[in-house]
Amino acid sequence: MYTGAATALGKLLAERGIGLVYGGASVGLMGAVADGALAAGGEVIGVIPEHLQSVEIAHHGLAELIVTDGMHGRKAKMAELADGFLALPGGAGTLEELAEVWTWAQLGLHGKPIGLVDVAGYYRPFWEFIDHMVTEGFLRPQHRDLVFVDPDPSVLLDAFATYRAPDVAKWQ
Repeated sequence: MYTGAATALGKLLAERGIGLVYGGASVGLMGAVADGALAAGGEVIGVIPEHLQSVEIAHHGLAELIVTDGMHGRKAKMAELADGFLALPGGAGTLEELAEVWTWAQLGLHGKPIGLVDVAGYYRPFWEFIDHMVTEGFLRPQHRDLVFVDPDPSVLLDAFATYRAPDVAKWQ
């Protein structure tokens, strides 16, 4: 189910003429997104830290594979190249990367859209926790609303296409 959704997302990106910037691996869900995009004629750029090239098995069919010194450099380069951020279901690394780009948006460091592809309700418990953060006063509703959540990536991409960053910097 998750792999099929990842491959379909890659195909959708390519069909819409949207290039993919991702972590550069040939395995896992992100490898499936890259394969889906490549199979549909899309442009794919991978960014992988040197120490993960052999562990994550770097994808060699990409338009470009950028190798960085470490994880911080990888995330900074991906954020620089990306026009928006989509997260599929994933683990701690996905959550950490999501939290970072979301925090950067909250602080006004970028104005790029952020979305969660909620395959089979994967993000429902996470989003309930986010709502709890709002209820308890640790997160403003306008900062929660910086992230779009939908099971259909087409809906997210439509929202991305018309996205204008709100003026909601945390300290304003």
